[in-house]
Amino acid sequence: MAKPNEVLSTEQPQPQPQRSTDLKLKFRDKVYTSRTLIIPESDRTLPVVKGCVEVSASDEQAVSYLKAHAEFEPQG
Repeated sequence: MAKPNEVLSTEQPQPQPQRSTDLKLKFRDKVYTSRTLIIPESDRTLPVVKGCVEVSASDEQAVSYLKAHAEFEPQG
């Protein structure tokens, strides 16, 4: 039995929408199925696995690198 000043709730919490920082962009590698990309002017690497590479939508450096090269095409 609930205390008089407690309210019972049967509603389920709503899932939070994904933030843009959590969104992943996927690019298809048109040349290789497996390789390691090195982002210019940084020590970061991006793995290509099964012909695809995934990056965070908020990673502007990686996204611009992938969009600038004809070897990669965005996947919808």
